Amino acid sequence: MARVFLLRHGATPWNEQRRIQGRADIELARDTAASLRQQRIPAGWLDLPWFTSPQLRCRQTACLLGAADAAPAGALREMHWGEFEGLTLDRVNAEIERLGLRPGRGLDLLPPGGESPRMVRDRLRRWLLDLPEETGDLVAVTHKGVIRAALSLATGWDMMSPFPRPVRWQLPHRFELGPGGAFRLDRLNCRWREAPR
Repeated sequence: MARVFLLRHGATPWNEQRRIQGRADIELARDTAASLRQQRIPAGWLDLPWFTSPQLRCRQTACLLGAADAAPAGALREMHWGEFEGLTLDRVNAEIERLGLRPGRGLDLLPPGGESPRMVRDRLRRWLLDLPEETGDLVAVTHKGVIRAALSLATGWDMMSPFPRPVRWQLPHRFELGPGGAFRLDRLNCRWREAPR
């Protein structure tokens, strides 16, 4: 049984403006980068293999946390929001309603020219299945959309309503990957002081 720690990238200026980033390659906010430089990650975490979304904000986060050699993995990219990228969250919700996509469509919400959360979940599942068995426990720096997809994959959550437990997106979340690709949530909101082993 391998443990998979998923960590969201640090905040960007677009996060602070509540803009949908999707595939846009936005760098970290200056104060976020300074804060991450001060973060002391226990050696037990840095001894694990690290993976990262190829997007700049994730690569910067991994590097600032001490994992400059994190391996890029395309499956960890953020959900592609298509025509909605760059819009504020309020504007996206208005567009969803205007287009009749309904905000509550959960896994099957498909932005024009983008991908649905179900598609993100499927690509994450394929990546997990393709990991070499010898990889063992790992840390992946990724995006909120991918972590939401992981929660759906691990628990059956349909995204039609908020996740049933409070999620602190800036903390790592621990999942277990078992034989045959069995994937389950082990712990939400891990603390860095909790060594992986």
